[in-house]
Amino acid sequence: MATAADRLANNLNFGALGKATELRQRLLFTLGALIVFRLGTFLPIPGINPLALQQFFEQQSSGILGIFDTFSGGALGRMGIFALGVMPYISSSIIMTLMQSAIPYLKTLKEQGSKGRRQLLQYTRYFTVLIAAIQGYGVAIGLESMQTTYGNIVFDPGLFFRLTTVITLVGGTIFLMWLGEQISSRGVGNGISLIITAGIIANLPSAFVSTLQLGRTGELSIAFILGILILILLLIIFIVFVEKGQRRLPVQYPKRQVGNKIYGGQSSHLPLKINTAGVIPVIFASSILLLPNTMSGFGAGSSSDIFILISSYLGRGQPLYLALYAAMIIFFGFFYTSIVFNPDEQAENLRKYGGFIPGIRPGENTAKYIEFVLVRLTTIGTIYLTFVALLPEFLLSRTSIPFYLGGTALLIVVVVMIDFITQVQSHLFQHQYEGLLKKTKLKGRR
Repeated sequence: MATAADRLANNLNFGALGKATELRQRLLFTLGALIVFRLGTFLPIPGINPLALQQFFEQQSSGILGIFDTFSGGALGRMGIFALGVMPYISSSIIMTLMQSAIPYLKTLKEQGSKGRRQLLQYTRYFTVLIAAIQGYGVAIGLESMQTTYGNIVFDPGLFFRLTTVITLVGGTIFLMWLGEQISSRGVGNGISLIITAGIIANLPSAFVSTLQLGRTGELSIAFILGILILILLLIIFIVFVEKGQRRLPVQYPKRQVGNKIYGGQSSHLPLKINTAGVIPVIFASSILLLPNTMSGFGAGSSSDIFILISSYLGRGQPLYLALYAAMIIFFGFFYTSIVFNPDEQAENLRKYGGFIPGIRPGENTAKYIEFVLVRLTTIGTIYLTFVALLPEFLLSRTSIPFYLGGTALLIVVVVMIDFITQVQSHLFQHQYEGLLKKTKLKGRR
């Protein structure tokens, strides 16, 4: 039998958006922030030859630099102030997450609640600045070494250009980090994920046009293009199906008699998502693989053995690249799940409120059972993430289809949009619930 909350959730409609003033303001703020991000991708750093840069990226767009350009929303291809995007922040988050398990001081901060989390966030910001500075300097050195038929990419190489580039790129990353935090607190959805998604979506029209152009020139057959579109549609359906999938553990609350009244005796469930980690493992794995490959891409014109070695073994579609990509997705899937979901804590909460899983003793046995189920679900979830991320890579490595249509980009967009819509629905639910409470109070006063 459906509860009142279930009936209210089923009656949710986006027509109530006009009455939900707070939600409307949050959505407008999110939209405005994303527009600012898109405008920033068109602002170039000083001292760049645009024609030479365009020619270079046309040659490298099908490689690893095309992936980086996707995550930056096209800013890297235009060498805009947001060329590094939010990847330094993500890399910093990975480092801090790993260090929390290895350094007792950071582990203690994590257990201190909101105050400790604020301190950890501050450390993450410091690491972001450091990583962005290192990457920015590497980009400046790489740009100075590039030559095309239109001449050098940098008009006036030297110390001033390097300093200017580092300051500009670091400032752009810091601004995006701040903008993402503002979206998370004052807007709707996860700010960092929405920024990445906005960059991918902005490049989708050009990706489709490029794909259709390949069909018109005869490089790809019409049947192959239709097959790709059908594959994308099937992947979207598959992603939504898995992301909405849950394993519901039954929870029983015993009856309690207080005086002449009996309380409890309810049946509930503990929902466990198949993919608890979400899209985080894919983003983490991509950001780690991007670092060596980006430096290799910028050193493409160099005869250095290390650049040649990286390109040959870690190039897109190479067996080592695919193996490392899959291994990192699986690792971060289990690792991130262990951080965001604690079976011991869940078991303790159930015991505290008198709940138990039928057939399982409360306490330690319940924690072990939840962990057993969670490990199996995470295994399925990581296999699903690896499959979705790598399946298109095999096609993309053998065709000239733009990366924006790849599994990683598709996975990020679909998962982030599901989370975004879920948050919008929760705000609408809260608004309607508050409206019902107000009506109830008014009726009670009559």
